[in-house]
Amino acid sequence: MNLQEYDVVRLRRPSPEHQLAEGAVGAIVLVFEDPRAYEVEFCDNDGVTLGLVTLNEDDLEKVP
Repeated sequence: MNLQEYDVVRLRRPSPEHQLAEGAVGAIVLVFEDPRAYEVEFCDNDGVTLGLVTLNEDDLEKVP
């Protein structure tokens, strides 16, 4: 999978330490190289940030 900045992604598993449920939708705001990881911002329906979390590719799936 080739994820890039601004891609909309969904959590493949819950992240209880960040109070995010499986299926939570966010946007990639930064891509880290070596090792590859993604900074993802999760927001509620009003645009309020719920979390800014660094995740691995295995934790995410791209929303079509």
